[in-house]
Amino acid sequence: MTKRQLAGSAAILLALSAPALAQDDTQPGKRPTVSRDAPPSSNATVNLINLLVKQGTLSEEQAAALIKQADDEAYVARQATRDATTKAEGAEKAAATATDAVSPAGTKRVTYVPEIVKKQLRDEIRAEVMAKAEKENWASPGKYPEWAQRIRFYGDIRARYEGDHFPSGSGPLENFNAINTGSPFNEDAALNPYFAPFYNTTQDRNRFRFRARLGADVDLFDGFSAGLRIATGDSSSPVSTNQTFGGNGGNFSKYALWLDRAFIKYQPVQDVVASVGRFDNPFWSPTDLVWYKDIGFDGLAIQAKNEIAEGFTPFFVGGAFPVFNTDLNAGLNSQTIAGPTFTPSRDKWLFGAQGGFGAKLDTETNLTLAFAYYDFTNVRGKLSSTCFVITAVDVCDTDLLRPSFAQKGNTYMRLRNIPVIVTPVTTTGFQYYGLASEFRPVVASGQLDFAQFNPVHIILDAEYIWNTAFDRAAIAAVVVGPNNTAPSSTPGVFGPYNGGNQGWLARMTVGDKEIKHLWDWNAHVGYKYLQSDAMVDAFVDSDFGLGGTNLKGYFIGGNVGLGENIWGSVRWMSANNIAGLPYKVDIVQLDLNARF
Repeated sequence: MTKRQLAGSAAILLALSAPALAQDDTQPGKRPTVSRDAPPSSNATVNLINLLVKQGTLSEEQAAALIKQADDEAYVARQATRDATTKAEGAEKAAATATDAVSPAGTKRVTYVPEIVKKQLRDEIRAEVMAKAEKENWASPGKYPEWAQRIRFYGDIRARYEGDHFPSGSGPLENFNAINTGSPFNEDAALNPYFAPFYNTTQDRNRFRFRARLGADVDLFDGFSAGLRIATGDSSSPVSTNQTFGGNGGNFSKYALWLDRAFIKYQPVQDVVASVGRFDNPFWSPTDLVWYKDIGFDGLAIQAKNEIAEGFTPFFVGGAFPVFNTDLNAGLNSQTIAGPTFTPSRDKWLFGAQGGFGAKLDTETNLTLAFAYYDFTNVRGKLSSTCFVITAVDVCDTDLLRPSFAQKGNTYMRLRNIPVIVTPVTTTGFQYYGLASEFRPVVASGQLDFAQFNPVHIILDAEYIWNTAFDRAAIAAVVVGPNNTAPSSTPGVFGPYNGGNQGWLARMTVGDKEIKHLWDWNAHVGYKYLQSDAMVDAFVDSDFGLGGTNLKGYFIGGNVGLGENIWGSVRWMSANNIAGLPYKVDIVQLDLNARF
């Protein structure tokens, strides 16, 4: 049964429940009156709709919309009945007064209103009341104005305990992100006795964190819509909106909010959507292997799908996304007689395309497959022209190629070509670092959903990534040791580069697809393997191994509903380095989630 047929059935039941004016009683000595029957009711409609929900014909959202429509029409019908009664009685009194004025004294009269007149009166009053209800929005008490009804607010809150535990034997990992987002590191040991920044890989840590997000979607006109969302976060990191309790200065200091989404969408037809701004990941990604699940994309994307045969729906996604845009005043490189010179623009872009299909293999089995190609431009580092660096504020012409945000795992190279000159001025080793590899990955994604035990599902997810631009020899020639190099028994000497360009993830989930109601549940288990230079580490999962690439290991977790749109989660992850120095971390996360 279609939604239009259901709406028609609801209207018929509503009409049957609406009161009609009673037939006149013309017995002598009794004045005929307008009927005061019970007000209209939508109970029959509600019962029908609830039955269809139980049978699975309607979703809860469709049922709620139809019940709302029935209640509104019932309210209008009651108002029309009251107005009809009032007008009918007024008309009767006016007629009686006029008759008394011209009738002889002692004349008895019986008022008679033909049925066709009463029907016409009901129709006119109903139309009048409906027009007034639509204009003034009083059909439902407390109803918002029309413009406000086109705004839908939503949000969620998550409270988390996280325990990060480092087994013994982890080696120090250099924190290139700390260097690239701050002052350059002076590699000249004679002038700088301090070590480079390193990640903490030995001290266990316990953190209490939360995430809060509030958004709004707005329907505009003729297929246009817009959206906004704000979110918490320790920083502007693209892969985390977590806020650690006690951070931001501590002492119960207030926390920052970030603009997390801001976009305009155009949907000329049901299955074609164009988005511009900052929006959700437009590419279908069943796992976190390549893209962090909550990452936002900046730029332009087009999504399209079409069911070309029953149960078979191909889809396509394409887009262009600026990863980094050079500041107009960036990069003062040198001062000459002719004036200052500036470094060239180093804008970075991501271009992506994905094609796939969804297929209904039978009534209880669904398969989705997709293949994607991504092209990152200007993300690889490049050695600068000869650059004389005297102080930490000096600039070289490839400094802008250093990543503006990174996690860990990718292989790095030096960006500055600093000559060793002793006279007349000694140069120093203030250095920035860039990615040593190009990135043009191909990604295959798949999901198989078995619903034979509905509402319990068995879902198998898998993804595979291969960086087609990977050049082992070129990377090995510029790698900064011991970054992704084999261990060596000789102090200060590093082994050959042993990173890689592939990755895969497999996961099985059993239970409800969504956790919405009390005692809904699901559990999952999986394995992840992601080599150092398979993907730009800035955009992958920020939880497994505390974020980044060059990681492998198991994960297991589950969710259970504690009420309507409230659920608890538990997850355990064990990660190890694949290449380079040893690194191990076990992570436990306990979450309490609420959605509205």
